[in-house]
Amino acid sequence: MKEPWGRGLIAVSVFLLPSAPAFAGEGLNGAQLSLAWALPFVGILLCIATGPVFYPHVWEHHFGKISALWSALIIIPMLMTADIHAVTTTLAHTALLEYMPFILLLLALFTVAGGIYLEGNLRGSVFTNTVLLAVGTIMASLVGTTGAAMILIRPLIRANDDRKYNAHVVVFFIFLVANIGGALSPLGDPPLFIGFLKGVDFFWTTQHLWLETLTVAGIVLAVFMCIDLYMHHREGRFAKLKDPTPDKSLELHGKINLILIAVIIVAILMSAQWKPGIAWSVAGVELQLQDLLRDIIFIVVTIASVALTRKEHRDANSFAWGPIKEVAILFAAIFICIIPVMAMLQAGSQGPFAGLLTLVTHPDGSNNNAAYFWLTGGLSSFLDNAPTYLVFFQLAGGDPHILMTAKATTLAAISSGAVFMGANTYIGNAPNFMVYAIARQAGVKMPSFFGYMIWSGLVLIPTFILATFLFFRA
Repeated sequence: MKEPWGRGLIAVSVFLLPSAPAFAGEGLNGAQLSLAWALPFVGILLCIATGPVFYPHVWEHHFGKISALWSALIIIPMLMTADIHAVTTTLAHTALLEYMPFILLLLALFTVAGGIYLEGNLRGSVFTNTVLLAVGTIMASLVGTTGAAMILIRPLIRANDDRKYNAHVVVFFIFLVANIGGALSPLGDPPLFIGFLKGVDFFWTTQHLWLETLTVAGIVLAVFMCIDLYMHHREGRFAKLKDPTPDKSLELHGKINLILIAVIIVAILMSAQWKPGIAWSVAGVELQLQDLLRDIIFIVVTIASVALTRKEHRDANSFAWGPIKEVAILFAAIFICIIPVMAMLQAGSQGPFAGLLTLVTHPDGSNNNAAYFWLTGGLSSFLDNAPTYLVFFQLAGGDPHILMTAKATTLAAISSGAVFMGANTYIGNAPNFMVYAIARQAGVKMPSFFGYMIWSGLVLIPTFILATFLFFRA
């Protein structure tokens, strides 16, 4: 660790020590923690949000060290001020029951989607573009927003590479495929799988968010059709550009990965439905047989995808392990840093986040669903949406059975806010910036960071305001 980082670690650790973590049972007693314990969580999220945009070179070479620093700012003060057994049990619970299932699912989906290659080129007409965006929106809930984005972005760019104006096509692709389309299953976007791990039924989002997703996606797709039609009409005044990739019918490669996606879905459903009552205790954490089997299947699917997919198809997708490695390291830090935050939220009105609770609660004590939608979404626009979802899930009570029934509208507001509003900025969701980079590399004149926000402000914000009145007023 470099000298300045070491001094910073010591300084923040000393700052946290006066507010020693008090353990109640197996977890932290959040009512006895100060807000200082939330600083590492805020710090890691701000680094993730700003690093790739404002200091990409430093971030690319040192994100692992930065993540380790923020994690140490939680682990070291806890070890210095609390019983070591209680600390290790808490960390083991986070690692084995939350982090490992989460990252193994992402690994499996990332690997499987990277083996599906759509070859060929189509003419970028309004109809073709609209169909590709609609198909990608549906795919996002099956292979994840990252998977769907990586499968379809290059065919979409090839279809429009003979056009003078094509940046708007990629912008709406980010809106729909990289974000909004992932709202219908835990496979679609990481926050929804976090909800599944917390006890939300696999098909709950499908049953309760289909109308919200259909409405928002339908409005955005309709706006795209109008803009694309106008752009085509405007391009008619100019000489046609020569198409660098002549028309060729689409051909899907790596079809075995479609079967592997089905295996992933079956494994998740199995872990939710099958309860054999067999468990093992590891480091004070009870591991259920069905959950272990699910995670093993994720690993087997990953290995099978690598073995059964031809290398040239992965190469055509520019597949590399770097992105998932970065995600694994960053989320390890996030899951550690969020431990005291979850404890403080669980303390409710007795904890340091009591003021936040008043923002999302009506005077009569009922939940303000519009506030949940906009606060979850607003933070998800700039910070990682998975931990943001988890924060407001816990703030709403954290009981999945109550949230799925009596507070279903609240859970719908949190879920849709986290997924939908990741589209507001390039840093709101992982595939956003990946799509941006691929498009720029292909020669598309993409809008700047703030230029993109003008697009989202004009298209998405009015759509989300309408969705608030339609679905989240109560």
